[in-house]
Amino acid sequence: MKPFLVVTAAFSLLLAACGGGAPKEVFVTTTPVAGRIAGTDSTLETRQAWLTALDKMASPVLTNLAAGTLKQKMTVQFGDSSVVNDFTKPSAYLEAFGRLSAGIAPWLSAEGGDANELALRQKYRDLFVKALSNAVNPQSPDYLNFKQGNQRLVDASYLAFALMRAPGIWQQLPEEVKKNVVTAFTDCRSVTPFNNNWILNSALIEAFFAKNGLPYDDVRIEYALRQMEQWYLGDGIYSDGKEFHWDMYNSVVIHPYLTAVLETILPIKVTAPGFKDKIKAIVKDVEPNPYAVMHEKLEKTNARYATILERLIAPDGSYPIIGRSVVYRGGAFHHLADMAWRKQLPDNLPAGQVRRALSAVLHRTLSAPGTYTADGWLEIGVDGHQPALANNYITTGSLYMSSLIFLPLGLPATDPFWSAPSSPITQEKIWGGMNAGQDQY
Repeated sequence: MKPFLVVTAAFSLLLAACGGGAPKEVFVTTTPVAGRIAGTDSTLETRQAWLTALDKMASPVLTNLAAGTLKQKMTVQFGDSSVVNDFTKPSAYLEAFGRLSAGIAPWLSAEGGDANELALRQKYRDLFVKALSNAVNPQSPDYLNFKQGNQRLVDASYLAFALMRAPGIWQQLPEEVKKNVVTAFTDCRSVTPFNNNWILNSALIEAFFAKNGLPYDDVRIEYALRQMEQWYLGDGIYSDGKEFHWDMYNSVVIHPYLTAVLETILPIKVTAPGFKDKIKAIVKDVEPNPYAVMHEKLEKTNARYATILERLIAPDGSYPIIGRSVVYRGGAFHHLADMAWRKQLPDNLPAGQVRRALSAVLHRTLSAPGTYTADGWLEIGVDGHQPALANNYITTGSLYMSSLIFLPLGLPATDPFWSAPSSPITQEKIWGGMNAGQDQY
């Protein structure tokens, strides 16, 4: 393989053109690619490496919430201490639980694995059920915030997402816990979502109700689906509200949420009494129905955006840090991980290639010194402790969006995602001198 060159001469020219002057030195490295890519160490791509990372991230949150000591022991840091108030701090604990749960739920709900994995999964299933029971029990010292502020809507939706991704766990919960969960989610209806990706948070909670045969607000779902259609910009990208912003919210929220809501509501709508007559009365000569048309379009946009995400990952697992909420680490690739777990990766993204890419991100974002506090809580940052990267709404709880990269652990060890040979990622091919082919859009 050719040496991998990192050349900043182009940046020198750009700076000079912009009046900034050229740097005094241009750094060029001729270190071979293989020595600088996390994914080339095959041990980093293994299921065991992922499980070790999951265990380290999940343990403090679930162990303490299950014991009723989360609020007592969780170290809470803030992106901006000037906005620490009743809006931010109460939400930090729900953020940690809801977001972590959404990332590990497919694995919690899965079956199989070696003896060590089976034991680890059972441990976390038990902890999750106890943690959930405390989280929604008003008498628990760790009763979480489903009643105060606006942020609760977002993180209640991640908890709902977890329960949608782990239906077996939901079905086996004690009735009292189920009742408390429904009450907690219903309390969040009093939040009016901002006119951006938050409308999907609202819609997903209603989709959770619909999926489980509970009364749901169809208007919240309809509004979100129709509005997202209006915000589609092309080439797999949606606007996050009226104006487009460069960030990773298409991956963190929009694509995975839109997919879950639409795939939940489509079969319900199609089988609803009078649905076909209603559709014919509203939209003439539409066959198949508009939900199916929307879903077909979404499948294409999902595939395209997954392709874009994989191409953003450098051989060493780094990726562009742009826009807000950058401290979500591997959560920036929620959509790519979701597509892998759903087994919906496009043909141009072999499973072994995506495993290699996500493994590189996982290693790069979680292995640096300063990633965790001494007592095991995530620190603000992307590559270690970098508090200056945090927006003013960020708390320690926000950082557990990082768990969303773990979704493919919901696939069995025999699935191609885990069993297929490792394949070079796109940027590795191109910058390693391979004849990689064009980006198809």
